[in-house]
Formats: sequence, C-alpha cells, structure tokens
Amino acid sequence: MSQPLFGLVPAGQPVLVTPTQTPTPTSFLYAIPPTPNPGAKPFSHIVVFLLPGVTLPPGTAAAIYLVTPPTAPGQTEPNSRFLGGIGPGKESAIFKIGNPSSSASGTGAAAGQSNVVIGVSIEPAESVAARISELPSSSSSGAGTAGTAEAGALVPVSRTGQQPSTLVLAQRIIKNAFNFLASFSGTAGQVEVVPLKAFEEWWRKFEGKVRSDPTFLERDE
Repeated sequence: MSQPLFGLVPAGQPVLVTPTQTPTPTSFLYAIPPTPNPGAKPFSHIVVFLLPGVTLPPGTAAAIYLVTPPTAPGQTEPNSRFLGGIGPGKESAIFKIGNPSSSASGTGAAAGQSNVVIGVSIEPAESVAARISELPSSSSSGAGTAGTAEAGALVPVSRTGQQPSTLVLAQRIIKNAFNFLASFSGTAGQVEVVPLKAFEEWWRKFEGKVRSDPTFLERDE
C-alpha cells in the first residue's frame, strides 16, 4: 500500500493525498495546517474519499478518526474520535470535525490554531459498519450521514456460506411474530386471543424491516 489511497479535502482548502505519517501499513495520519489567511473562514467539515483506481482489501473499510493531543495527566497516546467510514459502496463521505470556534480542543481549524489531524485506518468492514450505525445522525453530514443504510453499504452480503433452510426461516418468522404479539394477548372467556389490529401492526413492522434489511432473517439473532 505504498501508493496514496485516500484524498482529503478540508472545506475551502486544497486536496491532500499524501499522509503526514504512516504508523502502520494500514493506518495513516494527515496533518492539516491552519488556514494561512487570518481573514479566512475556518473549516469544520472535511471530505474523505478513495482515490480513483484504489480498491481496499476484501472485507475491509476505512475508519476515519479525528486525532487530538493527550488531555489526561500522564497520558501519552493521543485521543481519537471515530467520525465514520468509507469503503466499497460508499467511496466518499463528508465528516463534521467539530465547532470551528473551538480552539483548545482541536475540533476546529482557524488561523493561528494548531494542525487538525485526521487518522484513516483500514479495518474489518463489519466493525466499521457497526460503529457507523451507533453514531448520532448529527456527527456527519451529506454523504457521511450515519445510519443503517450507510453502514450496510460497507458490508457486502456474503452468499458463500450456507443459507438457512426454509424451515429455519419459517421458525424465525413465527418467533418474531410470537414475541411481538405476546404483549397484546387477552382472554375471551377461557380462550386466549390476540386482536387482529395487533397482527396487522406486526405485519406492517415486519414488512418494513424486510425492506430495510432483507437479510435479517438469515442471521441467527
């Protein structure tokens, strides 16, 4: 991985493709200098993208971090805050690095401030996708908005493993319905019943989940 893999574009600044440091063959640090013009507007967003022709190793994605100096007494390692990720199916994203008016925390970049350091680490795609799904929606914007769809784009559905049988899928559908409808059960005389409206509500939610995550029944949760 000696060739440049990623491009970074701080808002209003030129593109960066060469890392400042390469701590490991799969991790890269990009130090973005402060805006030289005292009157320039500070930036708080950055675009990170895969360079043309670059393909990450199978099953991996690029995790993006904001790296800041140590803050705790005796701390030697820098702090890192996960911003999101890019990879196959999501080759670029816009990340919010913080409030431009914050100078002490390193979360903004105005004239006179120290460098903003962005870390890029090639990690397992499933791990990166899981962390993206846990991000609040306000942590990034545009193409980098955190959410299930964006996370899922980094993890291609594998068809190489053994698929659940029809019987197993049917059992999982029944289990899903039973768990949902159990809380609606009541009695009519000596018979336990469930309102038709509850079943219709389960079907609406079940159908919506199938649309948003077609493979969820294939996972033994």
